Amino acid sequence: MWILPIVGYLGIIIGFCFLTLAIASGLYYLSELVEEHTVLSKKILTRLIQIIIAIHFLLIVFDGFPVLLTLFSAACHVVYMLNLRRFPVVKLSDGIFIASCLSVVANHLLWFRHFSTPPEVLLQREIAKEAARGYGRGSPMHGYSSSDPYYTNKIAKFSEISAFFGLCVWLIPFALFVSLTAGENVLPSTSELQEAVAGNRPQGKSKRGKPGMAKMVVDGVKDRFSTVGETFGWTGEASRRRFD
Repeated sequence: MWILPIVGYLGIIIGFCFLTLAIASGLYYLSELVEEHTVLSKKILTRLIQIIIAIHFLLIVFDGFPVLLTLFSAACHVVYMLNLRRFPVVKLSDGIFIASCLSVVANHLLWFRHFSTPPEVLLQREIAKEAARGYGRGSPMHGYSSSDPYYTNKIAKFSEISAFFGLCVWLIPFALFVSLTAGENVLPSTSELQEAVAGNRPQGKSKRGKPGMAKMVVDGVKDRFSTVGETFGWTGEASRRRFD
């Protein structure tokens, strides 16, 4: 077969393009919601961080997650929460913001390393734990096998790993990244109001803050595509300039 594989690759490329556009549209919509409801957004983020920290402790108690790694992940979310002190204003040069960025990378890499461990190694560790306790199937009084469902059920499935990364590793950093756009439309400061009253600048036309990170990324990509399209004559503006 020659044509069907080509059609398959084209479908993957087109699907990826539509997915990218959907993500960009979702970022814009979430940014607008955060700008309109900053107080509610802060409350939701605070509750989400508290719930995720509680989930980390539950994973230690009931699912036997590694203690140090899970506590480190919970500490990362405490660092994320510190960014809410002056929400929605976040300074990119702030030490807490920089520490949050480093925490996101470290937390992701450490959990990825943990879950990428071969299942055989994880099974041997689980069997060794049961044997050390002396009361599980790995004890000398019980026969055990690496294919025993008692142990294989303790290995996380792909869907469970994906859900853990989405909720407990990526959710809060992504939410903070989107919420930074809430600092774009801020009320004018006292000095700006004084200048407006003095006649130096018309009232109601105060300076707008810098665009948020999410919108900067989306607008940058959109402007770049628009520039490329105008260069190749794919837009109406370029066609009008040629006929003028």
